[in-house]
Amino acid sequence: MSDQFALLKKIKNILSDLIYINGVIATELIRITENTAVIRHGEEFLNESSCIQEHNKLNKRIIAIVKEHCNKLEDTVSLEKHVLKHDE
Repeated sequence: MSDQFALLKKIKNILSDLIYINGVIATELIRITENTAVIRHGEEFLNESSCIQEHNKLNKRIIAIVKEHCNKLEDTVSLEKHVLKHDE
């Protein structure tokens, strides 16, 4: 029974790490999309569209998912600070 518990704990930790990594990737891809839109269309285009508000909502949802499933509080806090400081 102990070996099964250890294996389940290891799998849980691996999944937690993957959720964190995917959260970082997702939030950075949103930022890349915004930067690409600015390069292509100009900053006015991005400011006049609803993209920034929608991206902020997506980022907050991604962070909520990471917080819910990530084992390392310091990782979630640093991701949240990094992502949300861009929105200021």
